[in-house]
Amino acid sequence: MDKTIDMKALFSLTYGMYIVSTVCDGRLNGQIANTVMQITSEPLCVATCLNKANLTTELIKKSGCFSVSILEQDVPMTFIGQFGFKSGRDIDKFSNVKFEPASTGAPLIEDWSIAAFDARVCDVVDMPSHVLFIGEVQCAKFFKEALPLTYSDYHSIKKGKSPKTAPTFGFNTLK
Repeated sequence: MDKTIDMKALFSLTYGMYIVSTVCDGRLNGQIANTVMQITSEPLCVATCLNKANLTTELIKKSGCFSVSILEQDVPMTFIGQFGFKSGRDIDKFSNVKFEPASTGAPLIEDWSIAAFDARVCDVVDMPSHVLFIGEVQCAKFFKEALPLTYSDYHSIKKGKSPKTAPTFGFNTLK
């Protein structure tokens, strides 16, 4: 990495913690992500960026839809770990998880979520290691009043780390 890039500068950006999910040929999968943002309001569009090696990325490319569940600050690390440190190639991440299918079929996760929405992919941008999905929101659901889990809280309060496939993996080296 270029020595002129101070990772503390990038860590100053604010992020939330989300579960980005999809359904493809009846198969559900999802993963923890911190790169989700609203990009337009008319039409209402959001974007998420996921590592090319992740199963969720592969399934979103095929299905053309994704959902985002906004995690609350009180979410236990075991729940984060189920979606963030295990592969859907090895386990069913949705066993024992309360969700409802959205109009696209993508799961709106109710457990430990403040709100959720689903989107149909309207554009895909190929990056060197990641894929940026832009989607038009089809529905949004509010579940409860709670503080959202920020990426900073995940590190400082929950002592969490970023997996190697996360865009923020380099932040693990910061104290």
